[in-house]
Amino acid sequence: MKIAIINGPNLNLLGTREPEVYGSKTFEEFLNELKTKYHTVEFSYFKSNVEGELINELQRVGFSYAGIIFNPGGYTHTSVAIGDAIASIKTQVIEVHISNVHAREDFRKISHVSAKCKGTISGLGMKGYELALQYFL
Repeated sequence: MKIAIINGPNLNLLGTREPEVYGSKTFEEFLNELKTKYHTVEFSYFKSNVEGELINELQRVGFSYAGIIFNPGGYTHTSVAIGDAIASIKTQVIEVHISNVHAREDFRKISHVSAKCKGTISGLGMKGYELALQYFL
């Protein structure tokens, strides 16, 4: 089973960025734990701070993978184009946010992505990625 994990802007700073909100573990450390625990899953991981690159990756994996776990970061609240890309592909997408976006600034309560996804997991830290993976299993 092939599962894509796609992370958007600023998630390359996990482990150092606001550890009180995002934790102290890097995403690479977390991904290695997932790979060890779910050794039958073939993971593809893509990270970009660039909107168009995220769209290209969604389109690349969006017709052949069993599932996509996607954290669009701040683009959640601004990118109609990413929402359109998700609507255009066949693979189901689970949107994940490490922090609880609904408990933060008001502008974070607006999403151009959520309605195009199969579901959304927010506020459970990196555990949200694993819960999204379990949905696809």
